[in-house]
Amino acid sequence: MGNNRVTLLGSLKLYGLPWQLFFGAFVIVILAAYKGVLTTDMAGTMALCIAMGGVLDEIGERLPIWNSYIGGGILMAFFGTAVLKQFGIIPQKYLDSIDWFVSGDVGFLTFFIVFLITGSILSLDRKILLKSFAGYIPAILGGIAASMLFGVGTAWLFGINPTEAITKFVLPIMGGGNGGGAVPLSQIYEQVTGEPKATYYGFAIIILTIANVMCIIAGALLNKLGDKRPSLTGDKKTLLRAEGARELKLDEITSVSIKDLAGALCIGLTAYTFGSVFSKIILPTIFGAAIHQLAYMIIFVVILSATGIIPANIRAGAKRLQSFMTGACSIIIMVGMGVDFDIMELVNAATVQNVIVALMVVLGAILGSGLVGWLVGFYPVDSAITAGLCMANRGGNGDLAVLGAANRMELMAYAQLSSRLGGGIVLIIASFLFSFLL
Repeated sequence: MGNNRVTLLGSLKLYGLPWQLFFGAFVIVILAAYKGVLTTDMAGTMALCIAMGGVLDEIGERLPIWNSYIGGGILMAFFGTAVLKQFGIIPQKYLDSIDWFVSGDVGFLTFFIVFLITGSILSLDRKILLKSFAGYIPAILGGIAASMLFGVGTAWLFGINPTEAITKFVLPIMGGGNGGGAVPLSQIYEQVTGEPKATYYGFAIIILTIANVMCIIAGALLNKLGDKRPSLTGDKKTLLRAEGARELKLDEITSVSIKDLAGALCIGLTAYTFGSVFSKIILPTIFGAAIHQLAYMIIFVVILSATGIIPANIRAGAKRLQSFMTGACSIIIMVGMGVDFDIMELVNAATVQNVIVALMVVLGAILGSGLVGWLVGFYPVDSAITAGLCMANRGGNGDLAVLGAANRMELMAYAQLSSRLGGGIVLIIASFLFSFLL
């Protein structure tokens, strides 16, 4: 038994390194942070994220129940960081630097998402890609409809009228997150009612926070369901339930050169710039709803992929970049998101009524998108995760947490469609409903 433990410990790796090397790196970085000499530039900030995230990830992967049903290491990096922040264990200047790097002016989170999107789209066969995206909007609408049905029905049991259930529970949860959902919804509320938007936003962000945590846990549970019932899910890289609905045979390209990676980098960043031009100049709104630049980026990359003008070696480069981002940078992103998450906000909002109504809205999103997804030819588990949970979570950060828990990072393009285009659909619906109901 003793020899087995020694062998296991000797083979243990953290963040790709033998544990002894990682432990040495961890001690150096944490000691530097404790003494206040760790820099707050990009290099120092990434070092701290990796040091904390690597340990938390290993704990999450080994903790019983958590590793199977809550989301494993990647979610431990998220929640663990939030707890460390709450108890003041991370010095404030490093909290600020992590937030600046991941979600602030540097925007590493956006950079991360850009290459997950580019790789996931360009690695799919174009016929399969077009079929997938053609059926995706109906799957989103199915999730919205069922979430309204479940939300209104449950709220009625608590004495909440349908108008309040839809406007205060369903729309904020299904609205595409905070910046793309709760904030513009509060602005619409102010325009229609004349009441301060803070009145609406204060409750909307609370109910959205509760739903976001539920979506993360539900993502892990759906992943477990897919593992036990393989007929309900695919290869975790595409939605389409069809023979041959898989990636291009990029493995036929035995090596990817530096220039291939550079070409993929250029395509991804150009597509993101294209999205910015469209969202800010050419077509910033559709039916009064603002369309996010990542939504336009997705459309542009789909067009590039569908026309077949991107060479196979560049597609392989995009896939390699995506794999690197997913494998090497997810922990950094999760630590950054944990810094941005307020545990006490969740605790204070978790009343019985709010929790149950939010739970039923999320359940409706799962069942509605899963069922309609099945009808249009998708695997129900994957459709429920992307078209359902990624509509009901807290936007871009929520997408990463849900896909991380569900072990489906390569479905990021679909998740972003839910948060961006799906969120836009909800804003259009809200514009009409607020006018008629309030």
